Amino acid sequence: MTRRAAATAVAAYGPAPVGIGRAATLALYDELALSPKPGLVTLVDQGSHDDMDAQTFMRSLFALRRYFGLIAAAGFEGAEFGELERLGIEAEARMLAATSGVNTHRGAIFMLGLLCASAGAVARERDGIARPAELRDALQRHWGEALALRSQRVSTLPGGIAAQRHGLRSASQEAAAAFPVVFETAVPALSSALARGLTPQQARLDTLFHIMAVLDDSNLAHRGGMAGLRHAQRSAQRYLDAGGAAAPGGLRRAESVARDFVARRLSPGGAADTLSAACWVVRVCALA
Repeated sequence: MTRRAAATAVAAYGPAPVGIGRAATLALYDELALSPKPGLVTLVDQGSHDDMDAQTFMRSLFALRRYFGLIAAAGFEGAEFGELERLGIEAEARMLAATSGVNTHRGAIFMLGLLCASAGAVARERDGIARPAELRDALQRHWGEALALRSQRVSTLPGGIAAQRHGLRSASQEAAAAFPVVFETAVPALSSALARGLTPQQARLDTLFHIMAVLDDSNLAHRGGMAGLRHAQRSAQRYLDAGGAAAPGGLRRAESVARDFVARRLSPGGAADTLSAACWVVRVCALA
């Protein structure tokens, strides 16, 4: 499907692809606006990064906003994986042009893009609000084989190289397994926290720590080796064991973890992408 055909599909199919894409942009902003976040860029600080700040992320968001609707429309059309990959490559080029070469959202382009395509496929196949299990099923049925083949490629990106070096499950392997950390850890944690009455910020903060505790985050392995990754996982689990964001002193403990990550130059970028994906699933599936 050409770019013009995809744009026509967005208009022709009514609110489904447009709403799916808008939810993705909002989810990326949800992640950016969350603070404190260990080592990650927020609206008020740069975390462990010298080359990006909130303005960099906002330029990236503006450049990507159309992509998510286009890839949702491609999923609605039943596009082959090669078409989804082409849309993602074009989106990455627009991101890099908007950020002067800084990688703000490469992982989110991949993860959220695939999820938007899956939601488009579900919208074609049935009416009504999608359920998380249906999104996973659509991803596996339509593009699971292609994703399995893609996961066997040798990566030339820093995170992929770190995953290969340390025997971690890469982002491509997560996708080939239909994003188990998104659907089995992040979405249940976020929807449960919201159902218990936590504020959106508290719920997202706890969800981020739930993700960090279990994810093979190759960004952490790239920056800090296996020692850095395991330190981050242990820190996240200790935070949760102490009661998380809603416990007395929860925000101060999160700030302390954030300072520690900055001192160690750790940044859980994979966890940030996964949090965005969870925010998107909760919004699209009306779980909040």
